[in-house]
Amino acid sequence: MVSQSHPTTFLFFTTFLFICGSISAVRLPPRPNTTTTNDLDFIRTSCNATLYPDVCFTSLAGYASAIQDSPARLAKLAIGVSLSQAKSTAAYLSKLSRSAAVTSAAKYSGDGHQTASAVIRDCVSNVEDAVDEMRGSLRQLRDMNGRGGVPAARRSVETFRFQMSNVQTWMSAALTDEDTCTDGFEDMDEGGLIKTTVCDRLEEVKRLTSNALALVNTYANNGAP
Repeated sequence: MVSQSHPTTFLFFTTFLFICGSISAVRLPPRPNTTTTNDLDFIRTSCNATLYPDVCFTSLAGYASAIQDSPARLAKLAIGVSLSQAKSTAAYLSKLSRSAAVTSAAKYSGDGHQTASAVIRDCVSNVEDAVDEMRGSLRQLRDMNGRGGVPAARRSVETFRFQMSNVQTWMSAALTDEDTCTDGFEDMDEGGLIKTTVCDRLEEVKRLTSNALALVNTYANNGAP
């Protein structure tokens, strides 16, 4: 006997493929054109302190002439790159969660495991929280470096460390939220292409956030006035 196909499964799959092709990345400011070897060497050396140095260098090399040899600008741009990817992923997951609703109106499947739609909805909330936390980190760094903040030459070591501790706390919280998102897929009742594609995108965001946090930590430890 030939098994019958499930219309809702087919609809979800086709919608999923459409979303994969229609979500575009959030754009960062244009990359400067002039780059020197010293600028690239600074980024490469700094990225050695991260867990994913190749990802770090590749994601930041295009901004070398803007970063030059500034740990502050390096940390700020690393957060910006991670934030851009997180915003893109949050938008992707949000659209995917709405399409997944056609497969199941229930939050849990019969065996107690969360359905794909429920896991993705929870993940949207986690990634959106991470986006907010990274925005807070960027605001603090910008205030420290010329947007109404105290100039570096007049800022005490204690003030610098307090401000950087805020940045570190927000970035650490963002990484925790991203980890929580991927943890939710471990008990997901449905898998296959959906699970693989979503987890791949999330892992990319996590690597960028981890690298940004490492560069923030380096700046916090070595950048006091």
